Amino acid sequence: MTKKQKKVLVRIIISAVLVIGLQFISVDDPYIRLALFMVPYLIIGYDILKKAILGIVHGEVFDENFLMAVATVGAIALGEYLEGTAVMLFYQIGELFQSYAVGKSRKNITALMDIRPDYANVEQEGELVQVDPDEVSVGTIIIVQPGEKIPIDGIIAAGVSSLNTSALTGESLPREVAEGDEVISGCVNMSGVLRIRTTKEFGESTVSKILDLVENSSMKKSRSENFITRFARYYTPAVCIGALALALLPPIINFLIGNPANWAQWLIRALTTLVISCPCALVISIPLSFFGGIGGASAKGILVKGSNYLEALSQTAYVVCDKTGTLTKGVFEVSDLEPAEGMSREELLEIAAYAENYSNHPISKSLKEAYGKQIDSSRISDVQEIGGHGVTAMVDGRKVAAGNVKLMKQMQIAYRTPERIGTEVHVAVDGAYAGYILISDMVKPNAKEAVAGLKAAGVKQVVMLTGDAKDVAESVAHELGVDVVKSELLPADKVTEVEKLLEQKGKKEKLAFVGDGINDAPVLSRVDLGIAMGALGADAAIEAADIVLMDDNPEKIATAIGISRKTLRIVHQNIVFALAVKFVCLALGAVGTLNMWWAIFADVGVMIIAVLNATRALRYKKG
Repeated sequence: MTKKQKKVLVRIIISAVLVIGLQFISVDDPYIRLALFMVPYLIIGYDILKKAILGIVHGEVFDENFLMAVATVGAIALGEYLEGTAVMLFYQIGELFQSYAVGKSRKNITALMDIRPDYANVEQEGELVQVDPDEVSVGTIIIVQPGEKIPIDGIIAAGVSSLNTSALTGESLPREVAEGDEVISGCVNMSGVLRIRTTKEFGESTVSKILDLVENSSMKKSRSENFITRFARYYTPAVCIGALALALLPPIINFLIGNPANWAQWLIRALTTLVISCPCALVISIPLSFFGGIGGASAKGILVKGSNYLEALSQTAYVVCDKTGTLTKGVFEVSDLEPAEGMSREELLEIAAYAENYSNHPISKSLKEAYGKQIDSSRISDVQEIGGHGVTAMVDGRKVAAGNVKLMKQMQIAYRTPERIGTEVHVAVDGAYAGYILISDMVKPNAKEAVAGLKAAGVKQVVMLTGDAKDVAESVAHELGVDVVKSELLPADKVTEVEKLLEQKGKKEKLAFVGDGINDAPVLSRVDLGIAMGALGADAAIEAADIVLMDDNPEKIATAIGISRKTLRIVHQNIVFALAVKFVCLALGAVGTLNMWWAIFADVGVMIIAVLNATRALRYKKG
């Protein structure tokens, strides 16, 4: 509890004790009774009265402070001292509870996003000195000890360690790093000492950008929030005018037709409707619900740039995915080896790796990585790279050819056609076929579950767009259960395909595109929602998309949709509940069925229930 909240609590206790004590004191003189009740009333309500007066001075008349001030002062003026003081007392109790709930929600989110570094260690004259991260320039060597946060993005100059990335990704699995690896700010160093050469200034580092996104997400309001803002702007003046009409018109009509005017009775009813009408439950709980949803998503490594995007997610009916880097790893790996008779798998891979040793082609690199041993370059000679075909080289005195089907045909060597889909590397030794190696862009282990999760979430169609060959694309799509696949597309073709989908979707349906945030900028800017794979902090991804998945896990697309739908359910529950109770109580208050005590429940009680419901948005469990 904050210092300010403690002060309010003390005022509540003192005021409540005085009000209860006054019930045991019998005072006949109305002026003395008024003076006695004014003590607890002013103790508990002076700040509300002050805010109401300042609001009138500044032209911001119709707010909850004005309603409370008019209602309670009016009740006291009519001799209802207990009711007037009690309304202010219970209103402050509700405000304290709401303040505590909102503060706790913010504290939870702050704890979940506790990635802001307090300092950076820089070595000066042989000693470690803690400096402000803002003061560290690019290229500086910083030292990160076990248990400390990495303050600035950089490359490891020395050291080996494990990093806890849970604050960024929501995943508890540590990431192993060593010299030469890129690391990003916000991760916690778990074991060894790391010397990191910074590659960015603190203001441009991942941690700064993430914090800026989360802190400013409330600037982009959802339709629901905008509706409540507009509603409150007209609703409060309307109920004030209605209360004034209720206080004046019935007594005047009674007077004109010869009946008793009963001014006090109708004034009490009008003041009761003012207390009931206070829109606190809506004005507080709706933004709090979205704030909780965004915070809950952040805890799972899903950055949502505004509540408008969180709301749009709930209406997602079409999800279009790029293949490479989204559903597949984007890294070529050896997926199959099929040696010819008389050749072992190990020997086939070794010969191919040696032949491809001097090539920088991604396929050559994947062969060398699969071989995984130190290559003795003295065993290699007469290397020739044949563009679009492959390479030939002398390995241990034997002529080795490694390449595609074109190379085999050029050398007139009979080859085998693989049954599986992938990039083929055929190998021949001294003119005899030695076998083939299949290289594939490996499907992410959770990609199939991701597609299934989207369908379970009610997504009508999952579409995959790729520039890859048709057979490779169709194989991946079939394996993952994708509904529609479009292959051999240029970036402009992807935009065309997305345009077609935008035309066929319903008016209230949203289309989301999931890509790497770098090569897919034209598509990301055209769709309703751009979702980027963050690659643990890729700058372009964070800048380009509306939503960023910090750990590249496509399963979290369905999680994000689930969080958004839960948040919207809570928002709609609060709107319906608050308005239903308000309007019923307003009608009953106007006809005199409800007194001021029921009015307190209609205001404070509804607000507390709505705020408690809103805090549920912080927590989301799959399924």
